[in-house]
Amino acid sequence: MKITIETPLPGEEDEIIIRMAELSDEVLKTVSRLKDGANHDTIAVNLDENIVMLPIKEILYFDAVDNRTFAYTVDKCYKVAKKLYELEEFLANSSFVRISKNSIVNIRMIAHLSPEFNGRFIAKLKNGEDIIISRSYVPTLKKKLGIGR
Repeated sequence: MKITIETPLPGEEDEIIIRMAELSDEVLKTVSRLKDGANHDTIAVNLDENIVMLPIKEILYFDAVDNRTFAYTVDKCYKVAKKLYELEEFLANSSFVRISKNSIVNIRMIAHLSPEFNGRFIAKLKNGEDIIISRSYVPTLKKKLGIGR
């Protein structure tokens, strides 16, 4: 795939041209986000009784427990109104990847990975916390990291 970026001449309108033999779902989702002007730099979360705009880059991982979703940062836990599948869609084409039925991790917050028995991995996060990567999600993680097929 070839990507060309050009700066318009003064007075010309910004324009995005997509020339593809076949549009993938990923490209269509990206186009939809561009049209919507969606800002994925922050996410609305609940802390105590307050709604806070939390920068996405500060989130280590999301976890679902008892039909509730939580976002974890280095020092806090926030309640999130979205379900994991909604977050997965919201964070498509970002540094987040699903690692189990209950969790989505920010790969930029992984300090290192260790193989475990039964094909699972343990991710040591930058805050020292360990989280388990289910074996069925390992290939997706490896692909996201650029080490898998």
